[in-house]
Amino acid sequence: MIRHRLSDVDVLEAGEGTPLVLLHGIGGAAEAFRAQLTGLADAHRVIAWDAPGYGGSPDLSEPGLDVYADAVVSALRGLDAEPAHLLGVSWGGVIATRVALKAPESLRSLVLADSSRGSGRTDRGRAAMGARVDELRERGPAEFAALRGPRLVAPGADPAVVEQVVALMSRVRMPGYGHAARAMAATDHSAQLALITTPTLVVVGEQDQVTGVAESRALSDGIPGARLVEISGAGHAANQERPAEFNAAVREFLTEIDTRGGVL
Repeated sequence: MIRHRLSDVDVLEAGEGTPLVLLHGIGGAAEAFRAQLTGLADAHRVIAWDAPGYGGSPDLSEPGLDVYADAVVSALRGLDAEPAHLLGVSWGGVIATRVALKAPESLRSLVLADSSRGSGRTDRGRAAMGARVDELRERGPAEFAALRGPRLVAPGADPAVVEQVVALMSRVRMPGYGHAARAMAATDHSAQLALITTPTLVVVGEQDQVTGVAESRALSDGIPGARLVEISGAGHAANQERPAEFNAAVREFLTEIDTRGGVL
């Protein structure tokens, strides 16, 4: 596994094969995908980014969901990774959805894990994103993560996984987190899902208390031909909490896409 810098983002990379690009959630970083970087690298060139404003990547100068999506496409081209399988967790899934809408020619497939149509779908969702930014400012990253991080896993989760999730979240910073939250609050993909032509898998932890199974079902119902897989015993951070099951579901889907030349 190697870390390197493109013009505007840091990435972790491992393996060879068809490209699989991983976009982390709003409280994460590339390291959230260590189990995928190791577990899927036998069949794919696995690439996990630090989103702009996260980890080793500099902040955006012009925030907005389209800007994040454009940064993904720029990274794919800079890595010579087009067309790629694109997998996004939570906020990363919302970015991935926008990429599929704007640049479907850059993608082989789309995997949306514990994601949503965007927080702009409801007044409550928009307000919640604003409240998160205020809380981060008031409490600071360490306390913010200690309070919010445990919600990302299922009740009774392995303490080591909880510790990993909290440690990653404690690294969030402003203005990166604020830019991400505002992009989420301004987004509702509900009416656009039917326009997605990229083969899509939706994955969700059956005990996800953040976005929830119902929201993942809305994604899979709205995207033509999409499949839904629930990960037993997992919460919102299913890829970290149940990596073997998560990787198996992703591997099966990607293998089918690659075997059939990018179509289902």
